[in-house]
Amino acid sequence: MKNARLKLISATLAAVMAVSAPAAAIAANGQAQGAVWYKAGVDALVTKGILDKGTALTTTVTVQDFVRYVVQSQTYQHGTDTMKVALANGWVKDGEWSQTSVALKRGEMARILVRVLGKEQGEQSLTDYADRAKKLGLITGYQDGSLQEDRQVTVREAAAALGNLGKLRIAGIGNQGVPQISVEDFMRSPGNFAYQMSPDGDYISYVAPWESRANVYVKKMDGSSEPVRVTSSKDRDIAGFFWKGDHILYLKDKGGDENFHLYAAAFNGNEERDLTPYDKVRVGLVSSLSSVKDEILITMNKEDAKVSDVYKLNVKTGDTKLVAKNPGAIQHWLADREGKIRLALTTDGVVSSLLYRDNEEQQFRTLISLKAGDSISPVAFSADGKSIYAASNQGRDKVALVKLDLNGKEQVLYEHPEVDISNALYDAKTDKIQAVTYVTDKAHIKFYDDKLEALYSKLEGKLGASRGEISINDYNKEMTKLIVTLSNDKTFGRYYYYDAASDQMTQLANLSDWLKPDQLSDMQPISFKSRDGLTIHGYLTLPKNKKPENLPLIVNPHGGPWMRDMWGFNPEVQLLANRGYAVLQVNFRSSIGYGKAFVDAGDKQWGLNIQNDITDGVQWAIKQGIADKKRVGIYGASFGGYATLAGITFTPDLYAAAVDYVGVSNIFTLLETLPPYWESLRNMFYTRVGDPVKDKELLKSVSPVFHADKIVTPLFVAQGANDPRVNKAESDQIVAALKKRGVVVEYMVKDNEGHGFNNEENKIEFYNAMIKFLDKHLKK
Repeated sequence: MKNARLKLISATLAAVMAVSAPAAAIAANGQAQGAVWYKAGVDALVTKGILDKGTALTTTVTVQDFVRYVVQSQTYQHGTDTMKVALANGWVKDGEWSQTSVALKRGEMARILVRVLGKEQGEQSLTDYADRAKKLGLITGYQDGSLQEDRQVTVREAAAALGNLGKLRIAGIGNQGVPQISVEDFMRSPGNFAYQMSPDGDYISYVAPWESRANVYVKKMDGSSEPVRVTSSKDRDIAGFFWKGDHILYLKDKGGDENFHLYAAAFNGNEERDLTPYDKVRVGLVSSLSSVKDEILITMNKEDAKVSDVYKLNVKTGDTKLVAKNPGAIQHWLADREGKIRLALTTDGVVSSLLYRDNEEQQFRTLISLKAGDSISPVAFSADGKSIYAASNQGRDKVALVKLDLNGKEQVLYEHPEVDISNALYDAKTDKIQAVTYVTDKAHIKFYDDKLEALYSKLEGKLGASRGEISINDYNKEMTKLIVTLSNDKTFGRYYYYDAASDQMTQLANLSDWLKPDQLSDMQPISFKSRDGLTIHGYLTLPKNKKPENLPLIVNPHGGPWMRDMWGFNPEVQLLANRGYAVLQVNFRSSIGYGKAFVDAGDKQWGLNIQNDITDGVQWAIKQGIADKKRVGIYGASFGGYATLAGITFTPDLYAAAVDYVGVSNIFTLLETLPPYWESLRNMFYTRVGDPVKDKELLKSVSPVFHADKIVTPLFVAQGANDPRVNKAESDQIVAALKKRGVVVEYMVKDNEGHGFNNEENKIEFYNAMIKFLDKHLKK
């Protein structure tokens, strides 16, 4: 009787264990080992902050929770709607669940896992997906051999399966990296670029190196003659150029002083003249006046260094005529189709007004008065001159495309719920908005013209590229001849000439064709939550053929700070990744593109919450296991240089090396030395950065130069002697303070450069020195 009872108890326990503890179901090795089979998966989710430490492991997992686990463990988008990310990647599909709060089934889990791995093979049922997942090593059967695809998934089963998924996704990475590419190959001139067509479509112009400087060349579109160089700049690159009739007009400054002059060059190369030969005068373009012969509209601060007036310039004679006097705060002008200045935007960077007049004989009147922080940017007049297209966030958080009548009444034409619009394409011939662009993780286009959308679709097919990788740079009036570019994170750019009539595509140039895309790194969108709950977006570039584990990391804060990083080719990021560094770019608060409130959240937060966003990004990368906390460096230019100095000042234990490129060390001296053409924006700096009188203690507390005693991190500083934005004194101050204390600091100054190095030889010298410095301190 006793033996029979023991047998009964043993059988009962075995049955219970088979139902309640399917140890072999998810274990990577298929063997029941108590808690061992799920421990690694659970620990990984807990370490990354995806799973709370106290979560009951035998509870069931809902669909929405599992999707969150997947997105946060298999992508770097941790601050956004995870279901939306999964849908965008095709890991789940609309209609597969009537609601996502229900418990997940094993077959449904298998379906998601197979899709994430990219191994679908026409599966029709959950049984098919479970079988496929078993064959791939994602899950295994139960002890009785069944897959039990209708059974609800527990937390520990989900964690173990995700652990298997993670291992399979990186199994093909050899971890030996890729061959080193020289700094010279990343930083030398990329070749011929900036292709444009002459107004008649018979000639094509482009920029190419001559005497190690970017100069303009022109050739016949049909290729019947050799290219002719039409500019002869030896001291400085051409900053930009455009066609006016049979002339090439181009801008160039002296030694980086940003006082750009406008030059003219005949397309045959026989003539080259400075059209604005005025000392310490800065020129800007208002309109090329395509319908007016020989004349353009420009701005110059000739009468007052702080204010730019509008002039009509004859490009053949060089004669100028004042057509609009700036009362002091106008930052933007708009001409109608006849070239008459009828719209102006006045702003101090905080409060703006849109001004209007019926003709140039009238005084401007206020069309719209905006509240502090609101913005408006005119795009074009309508054909009848009675409406204005503009980008505006008046009364809303995001910048939208609007149409205004002459009483200021607004009609919203397009608004994106998550980001600002970045551009609008207006076609004067049809008097219609053809498309609107906006940038989320990548650039996107909203079309309003069926023909243009069809053209883009055709170009996508011909180039084998996605829509966000293609741009139409130039075209003739009939839009039958086009210059098209293709660019992405691993392709600097390729230029093509497309003849729509013959449907022929001809490659014009491949920039930096010595850089092979298969040796370069993917730029991946990321998001995370800041310590105070903001969603922070950015990008992570991992070294090619290296596992994303315990890597040396460079965080690279952008300049501005009222700018943003975007997806695309970045030679310095690719250089760092090629040397084995993970590169983190954080669009911290103050970055543009994410709405008014996000920009405003950075007001008077230099060194405070802006810096916290950067720090939180570094801590996030460490927590995900990507970065080795002992080998983190920071490198930035301009405001990014300030963030570099603030990082090693206020979080000195976080960084093992730092590179400050034309960065601010003393906010007081930054505000004292604003360029004269920024004077009208002084109120913006006082509002968004701080008033040197009212906010004296704040600015002193966040200026690194006053806290240099806290800095222990080795620092490399680079500075242009002619920098008009961040005065050389900024770098001199911090270098002197650190040398006095014996802190390791290297200093590079270039006498022929301004805000950043432009000349090829200087860039190559700087990046060689930077890589040597970072390797010395981060690859010990």
